[in-house]
Amino acid sequence: MNGSQDLVKQLVGAVSGRAGSFGDSAGIVIIPPALYVGQVLECAGNTLEVGVQNVACWQSGAYTGEISADMAKDLGCRYALVGHSERRQLFAETDNLAAEKVARVLESGLTVILCVGETLEERDAGQAEEIVSGQVRKGLARVAAEQWARVVVAYEPVWAIGTGKTATAEDAQAMHSHIRSVLEAMNAPANEISVLYGGSVKADNAAALFAEPDIDGGLIGGASLKADEFLSICRSFPAGA
Repeated sequence: MNGSQDLVKQLVGAVSGRAGSFGDSAGIVIIPPALYVGQVLECAGNTLEVGVQNVACWQSGAYTGEISADMAKDLGCRYALVGHSERRQLFAETDNLAAEKVARVLESGLTVILCVGETLEERDAGQAEEIVSGQVRKGLARVAAEQWARVVVAYEPVWAIGTGKTATAEDAQAMHSHIRSVLEAMNAPANEISVLYGGSVKADNAAALFAEPDIDGGLIGGASLKADEFLSICRSFPAGA
């Protein structure tokens, strides 16, 4: 929940102006608060994709204040986040609700980015893989075979979001590899699904993270509000990856 019309002009304008220089190595998606989606779409040009941070689990109806996946698609978005850690923690969103939202997003024709991740207490208790496995299996339980091409998974360890802490590249790689094994067990095309890392990704650690074989990109938080920092992260993405 950050932003203003001035920030949209400054940030998206700067990023869209430089995005073309990355060629095909880095696809960039901007996911702003819903009120600014229209303005971001205008500023994004042909070099950036746009998404929404959350959608309702309903297609339409008497749900004042909610935004449907169909509305996001109608406006020109191509992506939607589901199950972000803040939605899970602050708004008590469950895996079952995430599955409902995933279904709505895929039915609309958008690509879903399902966020999964463990808390510090769960990691310290040795439950990290169990928690993340459950979130992946339950959140994606209703995905049909022909829909996997529009599924992205983002691993965001809750203890590394906005704290300045980050998983080591090796720790992140281990969990990403585990996520692929879970996807494979679900008969999904595991090696074709993008698995992103989100958790205090910055310019100074992005290259090491992106160099790992199962980390396909980043879900960038605070660093995305600074054009220079965000562009540095984009430049860290391996050419031709």
